Amino acid sequence: MGKKGVLLVNLGTPDSPEVKDVRKYLDQFLMDERVIDINAFKRTLLVKGIIVPFRSPKTSKLYKEIWDENGSPLLYYSKIQAALVQEQLGDEYQVELAMRYQNPSISSALDRMKAGLVESIKVIPLFPQYASASTGSVIQLVMEQLSKWPTIPPVDFVSSFHDNELMIETFADRARKHQPETFDHILFSFHGLPERQLLKCDHTGSYCLKKDNCCESLNDINKMCYSAQGHDTARLIAEKLNISRTDYTVCFQSRLGKEPWVQPYTTDVLKKLAAEGKKRLLVFSPAFVADCLETLYEITVEYHEEFRALGGEHVQLVESLNDDPRFIKALVDMAIA
Repeated sequence: MGKKGVLLVNLGTPDSPEVKDVRKYLDQFLMDERVIDINAFKRTLLVKGIIVPFRSPKTSKLYKEIWDENGSPLLYYSKIQAALVQEQLGDEYQVELAMRYQNPSISSALDRMKAGLVESIKVIPLFPQYASASTGSVIQLVMEQLSKWPTIPPVDFVSSFHDNELMIETFADRARKHQPETFDHILFSFHGLPERQLLKCDHTGSYCLKKDNCCESLNDINKMCYSAQGHDTARLIAEKLNISRTDYTVCFQSRLGKEPWVQPYTTDVLKKLAAEGKKRLLVFSPAFVADCLETLYEITVEYHEEFRALGGEHVQLVESLNDDPRFIKALVDMAIA
């Protein structure tokens, strides 16, 4: 019998922090029809005519701030995760790592599986909460690539793991070393999405953003909603740490453009908390399983400086899952489930 294939897929990173590589990355990322879900002509004008030319130099500077001797932190930790999962699964499995954008590519990882004659493939997009622009995009591309194979082995996808017990415990334990009780407030800051993408996930057309606190709890209508899954992740971590609902806020970072995105925005929450006299904030970023630009710079540097300018004192990031053995065990369990 052939080996069982396990494909781990994260978002992606430029090959280097130089402008030319950042431009290539942003172009591929933002031209994805699931990321900027408008008609192709408008998307092309927006991305190639405005966003990529103007954002690439600025984003290059940010990547240079977090790039170190190991290169991209996201790729570095993703490689470690894949290697540790392979080690624990053993020779009966072939574990491959891919990035949705740039390298290592999904097509190259699948080619290696094809050459290895795998008998099945388990695809694990490394996004705890489902979103069309992340997990959905990975699933679509994998299916498109596999559709070209003459013989397609059994394929299984992990659509989300927002409530995975080991993941929740890992985030909680990483927070404990910072002594959450010594902070004035806790933030769970998730990557943002346009509101229209949440609305598309509501097949009833009568629930999303129409009911008060529609994301506060999961139900049959919103169970695949990115925001609702994020709220559930935050609730579970807070329960582990005995943090009351009044002591934490779920918010969303990394907006692009002027149209409404999922709210509240993290920047607005920082202003509100500073106005209330809060001085020290502990910030989780549970949409990411490896530290990256959004955690190491946007939260650790930008939000810290912004909060201090507003009168606060300190913004402390809870480190991502990275190479924690419990998260590796969570991935192994998903692979064999």
